[in-house]
Amino acid sequence: MKKTKILIATAVLGIATFVAIAADHIDAPAVQGGTSDITDFYAFRGEDQSNLVLVANVQGLLTPGATSSASFDENVLLEFNIDIDGDNVEDLVIQATPRDGKMYFFGPTAPSQTGLNSSIMSTSANAGIVDITNYGETAIIEEFGGMKFFAGPRDDPFFFDFNKYTEIIAGDASGFDNPGDDTFAGSNVLSVVVEVPKSMIGTSGTINTWVESKRKQ
Repeated sequence: MKKTKILIATAVLGIATFVAIAADHIDAPAVQGGTSDITDFYAFRGEDQSNLVLVANVQGLLTPGATSSASFDENVLLEFNIDIDGDNVEDLVIQATPRDGKMYFFGPTAPSQTGLNSSIMSTSANAGIVDITNYGETAIIEEFGGMKFFAGPRDDPFFFDFNKYTEIIAGDASGFDNPGDDTFAGSNVLSVVVEVPKSMIGTSGTINTWVESKRKQ
């Protein structure tokens, strides 16, 4: 049944070219306030330390009211890049793309091309599907092929005293308070989480990893 879902998903998604665009908490004018705005990226060992967890958050500074109506953009692909040989070029990618209330994942697999342009992977890649969790609902987590997946709204985990930062930049303060004010408290993000066994990445050494948002062209 799961295999059938994956094959249908690929047929619906088809092949498209995506071009990279990115930001961090609305600081890039090209995507400011847009659905491709990346707020943060996190990579860490899972509770099972043989796994790696990758988290990409988009559409930051959502109020509770805005969160209830926010949704992932079906024209935006999120691509987790993994460099295993230290040349700062992606050797593997994990792709996440939404469609009709579900998030579809492909990879980890070698990309068809590196750099700013991407195409959605084929059925030869590992794949997973998870229903996008609605605001206020219990998190929906699915597991496929040893990987775990989540997509949906979460509280923004980024702690930053923006007012104090502004004072420092203006020369009106010499440093941050401890602990300071959490400017983003009470705001939300749309989050995509992938937990992948390190064995699927093919190395036990140091890796470089980053995320890109890419809009369909």
